[in-house]
Amino acid sequence: MSETYREAGVDIDAGQRAIRLMQTAVQSTYNAAVLAGIGAFGGLYDAGALQQMQAPVLVASTDGVGTKTMVAAQLNQWEGIGQDLVNHCVNDILVQGATPLFFLDYVASARLDPPQIAAVVSGMATACRAAGCVLLGGETAEMPGVYQPDTLDVVGTIIGVVEREQIIDGRLIATSDVLLGLPSTGLHTNGYSLARRVLATHDWNARQPPDGTTLGQRLLAVHRSYLTPVQQLLAAGVTIQGLAHITGGGLLDNLPRILPAGTAASIQRGSWPEPPIFGLIQQTGMIDDAEMFRVFNMGVGMVVVVPPADRALALATLPGDLYAIGSITAGTGNVVIQ
Repeated sequence: MSETYREAGVDIDAGQRAIRLMQTAVQSTYNAAVLAGIGAFGGLYDAGALQQMQAPVLVASTDGVGTKTMVAAQLNQWEGIGQDLVNHCVNDILVQGATPLFFLDYVASARLDPPQIAAVVSGMATACRAAGCVLLGGETAEMPGVYQPDTLDVVGTIIGVVEREQIIDGRLIATSDVLLGLPSTGLHTNGYSLARRVLATHDWNARQPPDGTTLGQRLLAVHRSYLTPVQQLLAAGVTIQGLAHITGGGLLDNLPRILPAGTAASIQRGSWPEPPIFGLIQQTGMIDDAEMFRVFNMGVGMVVVVPPADRALALATLPGDLYAIGSITAGTGNVVIQ
């Protein structure tokens, strides 16, 4: 076979090796609804189970992990990136009450490294299994000239479902409702361009107080999925008026996305634990509070809005994993952090 295409920068054989290496991990996410998966031109998913629902509504989202891939490349640790991607997408549809059905991925680089690609997809499979979500298919692209050498890009699309009457959209949020925060594991998948610049001169393998984890481990801490804790709250009978996934834009930009007209949010800083990585970034980069709360989640990965009457039940359902961080006030959609 001619080597011309390989000389141009595309190795078809490497792509096939990557598929073989990831195949077992991908198939480990399959359930009875999968009619065709890896190797098919299009994944086939039996939607017959939706007929048992009263008024099923499909919820879809697409996202990536940004320049967190640059940190993974520097440390040569890739499996967490796949988990980040899936969990981010799971959370994005969870805020509307959806349960994930299946996930599709796109992985691209200048040159395919089969073990690297397999590690990323294996991480996706790990997160999909935890969410009860099928990794139905995807694309692995080798694109020299488009991507820089030794870099990787990952994007995911998720499809979930929710009963129409159970959609969570913030319409019922009212003044005096309570803001509860589910803690993040760190930066999750946002703010890495700033974090990498600020921390460029630090030793990412040096252990950090108080727990002795390295700076690299803190930067690569997996984006947390909030599917289980939110389901636990609902199962306990907690009324959830709204959910906000705190991603790019932080609390200042994401919380207003669910606030109805005439309301605002008041948040008390210090009412939840902030992971040390944020203090290090702020001090090293001499960044003001406003920018920190606009770029990073600052330790709150998901905000749960509940009526005052459900505050105690919610906190008792997730002791040590849920914090009362503020309240809904009258206003024009602004967020005030005190």
